[in-house]
Amino acid sequence: MSDLRTAMNLRTHCALGLALASVLSAMGQQNNPPPVKGMASTVGLYVYPQKHQSATQQLTDEQECYNDAKTQTGFNPDATTTGTQSQTQNSSKDHGAAKSAARGAAISGAAGGDPAVGAERGAMIGAARSRRKEQQQEEQAQKQANATKTQEQQNMDNFKRSMSACLDARGYSVR
Repeated sequence: MSDLRTAMNLRTHCALGLALASVLSAMGQQNNPPPVKGMASTVGLYVYPQKHQSATQQLTDEQECYNDAKTQTGFNPDATTTGTQSQTQNSSKDHGAAKSAARGAAISGAAGGDPAVGAERGAMIGAARSRRKEQQQEEQAQKQANATKTQEQQNMDNFKRSMSACLDARGYSVR
Protein backbone atom coordinates (compact mmCIF):
# COMPACT_ATOMS: atom_id res chain seq x y z
CA MET A 1 0.00 0.00 0.00
CA SER A 2 2.84 2.33 0.74
CA ASP A 3 4.18 1.74 -2.76
CA LEU A 4 0.82 2.68 -4.20
CA ARG A 5 0.66 5.80 -2.09
CA THR A 6 4.20 6.80 -3.10
CA ALA A 7 3.36 6.32 -6.76
CA MET A 8 0.24 8.47 -6.43
CA ASN A 9 2.18 11.20 -4.60
CA LEU A 10 4.87 11.10 -7.27
CA ARG A 11 2.25 11.36 -10.01
CA THR A 12 0.54 14.28 -8.22
CA HIS A 13 3.82 16.10 -7.71
CA CYS A 14 4.76 15.60 -11.37
CA ALA A 15 1.40 16.92 -12.53
CA LEU A 16 1.68 19.94 -10.22
CA GLY A 17 5.26 20.53 -11.37
CA LEU A 18 4.24 20.46 -15.05
CA ALA A 19 1.31 22.79 -14.40
CA LEU A 20 3.53 25.20 -12.48
CA ALA A 21 6.18 25.11 -15.22
CA SER A 22 3.51 25.79 -17.81
CA VAL A 23 2.14 28.78 -15.87
CA LEU A 24 5.61 30.22 -15.25
CA SER A 25 6.55 29.78 -18.89
CA ALA A 26 3.41 31.60 -20.03
CA MET A 27 4.09 34.42 -17.57
CA GLY A 28 7.71 34.70 -18.67
CA GLN A 29 6.85 35.15 -22.32
CA GLN A 30 6.19 38.73 -23.30
CA ASN A 31 3.74 39.57 -25.98
CA ASN A 32 6.00 41.62 -28.28
CA PRO A 33 3.99 43.18 -31.07
CA PRO A 34 5.61 43.58 -34.46
CA PRO A 35 7.38 46.90 -34.97
CA VAL A 36 5.21 49.76 -36.14
CA LYS A 37 6.25 51.63 -39.30
CA GLY A 38 5.15 55.19 -38.73
CA MET A 39 6.35 58.68 -39.58
CA ALA A 40 9.50 58.28 -37.49
CA SER A 41 10.78 55.53 -39.76
CA THR A 42 10.60 57.87 -42.75
CA VAL A 43 13.35 60.01 -41.20
CA GLY A 44 15.42 57.11 -39.88
CA LEU A 45 14.23 57.00 -36.26
CA TYR A 46 13.38 53.80 -34.39
CA VAL A 47 10.59 54.16 -31.84
CA TYR A 48 9.80 51.65 -29.09
CA PRO A 49 6.83 52.00 -26.71
CA GLN A 50 7.92 51.92 -23.06
CA LYS A 51 4.51 52.27 -21.44
CA HIS A 52 2.64 49.57 -23.36
CA GLN A 53 1.14 51.98 -25.90
CA SER A 54 -0.89 50.31 -28.63
CA ALA A 55 0.21 50.37 -32.27
CA THR A 56 -2.60 52.78 -33.07
CA GLN A 57 -1.56 55.10 -30.24
CA GLN A 58 2.07 54.95 -31.41
CA LEU A 59 1.09 55.90 -34.96
CA THR A 60 -0.99 58.80 -33.66
CA ASP A 61 1.82 60.02 -31.40
CA GLU A 62 4.38 59.74 -34.21
CA GLN A 63 2.16 61.76 -36.57
CA GLU A 64 1.57 64.47 -33.98
CA CYS A 65 5.27 64.68 -33.07
CA TYR A 66 6.20 64.75 -36.77
CA ASN A 67 3.88 67.71 -37.33
CA ASP A 68 5.17 69.45 -34.19
CA ALA A 69 8.76 69.00 -35.36
CA LYS A 70 7.88 70.50 -38.77
CA THR A 71 6.33 73.51 -37.02
CA GLN A 72 9.20 73.98 -34.56
CA THR A 73 12.05 73.59 -37.04
CA GLY A 74 10.42 75.00 -40.16
CA PHE A 75 11.81 71.99 -42.04
CA ASN A 76 9.71 69.49 -43.97
CA PRO A 77 11.57 66.24 -44.73
CA ASP A 78 8.88 65.34 -47.28
CA ALA A 79 9.68 68.36 -49.43
CA THR A 80 12.12 67.50 -52.16
CA THR A 81 14.79 70.01 -52.93
CA THR A 82 16.14 70.48 -56.39
CA GLY A 83 19.50 72.12 -56.77
CA THR A 84 19.87 74.63 -59.55
CA GLN A 85 22.50 73.52 -61.97
CA SER A 86 24.57 76.16 -63.69
CA GLN A 87 24.46 75.31 -67.37
CA THR A 88 26.84 76.98 -69.76
CA GLN A 89 25.54 76.97 -73.28
CA ASN A 90 27.74 76.30 -76.27
CA SER A 91 26.66 79.55 -77.90
CA SER A 92 28.33 81.57 -75.13
CA LYS A 93 31.55 79.57 -75.60
CA ASP A 94 31.43 80.15 -79.33
CA HIS A 95 30.68 83.82 -78.78
CA GLY A 96 33.83 84.28 -76.64
CA ALA A 97 36.01 82.49 -79.19
CA ALA A 98 34.52 84.46 -82.09
CA LYS A 99 34.98 87.73 -80.26
CA SER A 100 38.62 86.90 -79.55
CA ALA A 101 39.15 85.78 -83.15
CA ALA A 102 37.82 89.13 -84.41
CA ARG A 103 40.14 90.98 -82.04
CA GLY A 104 43.10 88.87 -83.12
CA ALA A 105 42.36 89.46 -86.81
CA ALA A 106 42.00 93.21 -86.27
CA ILE A 107 45.21 93.48 -84.29
CA SER A 108 47.15 91.34 -86.81
CA GLY A 109 45.77 93.29 -89.75
CA ALA A 110 46.56 96.61 -88.12
CA ALA A 111 50.09 95.49 -87.29
CA GLY A 112 50.73 94.42 -90.87
CA GLY A 113 50.44 90.68 -90.21
CA ASP A 114 48.14 88.04 -91.61
CA PRO A 115 44.61 88.58 -90.24
CA ALA A 116 43.84 84.81 -90.55
CA VAL A 117 46.75 83.87 -88.29
CA GLY A 118 45.68 86.58 -85.84
CA ALA A 119 42.11 85.29 -85.89
CA GLU A 120 43.31 81.74 -85.21
CA ARG A 121 45.44 82.85 -82.27
CA GLY A 122 42.65 85.02 -80.94
CA ALA A 123 40.19 82.13 -81.17
CA MET A 124 42.54 79.85 -79.23
CA ILE A 125 43.04 82.46 -76.52
CA GLY A 126 39.29 83.11 -76.36
CA ALA A 127 38.54 79.37 -76.09
CA ALA A 128 41.09 78.99 -73.28
CA ARG A 129 39.54 81.89 -71.39
CA SER A 130 36.06 80.41 -71.86
CA ARG A 131 37.23 77.04 -70.50
CA ARG A 132 38.79 78.71 -67.45
CA LYS A 133 35.65 80.71 -66.80
CA GLU A 134 33.48 77.61 -67.21
CA GLN A 135 35.67 75.67 -64.77
CA GLN A 136 35.43 78.47 -62.21
CA GLN A 137 31.63 78.51 -62.57
CA GLU A 138 31.47 74.73 -62.12
CA GLU A 139 33.63 74.93 -58.99
CA GLN A 140 31.41 77.68 -57.59
CA ALA A 141 28.28 75.64 -58.34
CA GLN A 142 29.82 72.62 -56.57
CA LYS A 143 30.66 74.71 -53.50
CA GLN A 144 27.10 76.02 -53.45
CA ALA A 145 25.70 72.48 -53.74
CA ASN A 146 27.90 71.30 -50.85
CA ALA A 147 26.79 74.22 -48.69
CA THR A 148 23.15 73.44 -49.47
CA LYS A 149 23.66 69.76 -48.60
CA THR A 150 25.30 70.68 -45.31
CA GLN A 151 22.41 73.01 -44.44
CA GLU A 152 19.86 70.31 -45.30
CA GLN A 153 21.69 67.83 -43.06
CA GLN A 154 21.62 70.34 -40.19
CA ASN A 155 17.91 70.90 -40.76
CA MET A 156 17.28 67.13 -40.74
CA ASP A 157 19.30 66.68 -37.54
CA ASN A 158 17.31 69.45 -35.84
CA PHE A 159 14.07 67.88 -37.06
CA LYS A 160 15.06 64.46 -35.66
CA ARG A 161 16.02 65.98 -32.30
CA SER A 162 12.69 67.78 -32.07
CA MET A 163 10.70 64.67 -32.98
CA SER A 164 12.73 62.50 -30.59
CA ALA A 165 12.15 64.89 -27.69
CA CYS A 166 8.41 64.90 -28.36
CA LEU A 167 8.19 61.10 -28.54
CA ASP A 168 10.40 60.71 -25.46
CA ALA A 169 8.03 62.96 -23.50
CA ARG A 170 5.15 60.69 -24.55
CA GLY A 171 6.84 57.58 -23.15
CA TYR A 172 8.76 56.12 -26.10
CA SER A 173 12.36 55.12 -26.45
CA VAL A 174 13.78 56.67 -29.63
CA ARG A 175 17.02 55.69 -31.34
